[in-house]
Amino acid sequence: QVQLVESGGGSVQAGGSLRLSCTASGYFYSMYYMGWFRQAPGKEREGVAAIDRDGSSSYADSVQGRFTISRDAAKNTLYLQMNSLKSEDTAMYYCAAARRRAMTWVLSERTYNYWGQGTQVTVSS
Repeated sequence: QVQLVESGGGSVQAGGSLRLSCTASGYFYSMYYMGWFRQAPGKEREGVAAIDRDGSSSYADSVQGRFTISRDAAKNTLYLQMNSLKSEDTAMYYCAAARRRAMTWVLSERTYNYWGQGTQVTVSS
């Protein structure tokens, strides 16, 4: 009954910006955490940013100061604004959600129960 659908990916030059969107089925605030993960070729999936039901956000060191996670409850939508993009940001980006609070780190895959299919971001140098 929970479905996540990402959009907004594409190809940009280094230094450019993109905004990713994730539309979630059901009531937005039924999720305790929502987050963005990414996986580049040959690398493990890593947490990029997350936000909890109270609005507290967390970021990976590699994107701190460049990316911003936000939400719009009325639209059941999660966003990731990505600025000053670098070639190393190239990856498939996934939206994730968790119904309940967990003891695991908010940027750990283990925290999340539901996943979208991903949207590709390619940054050229």
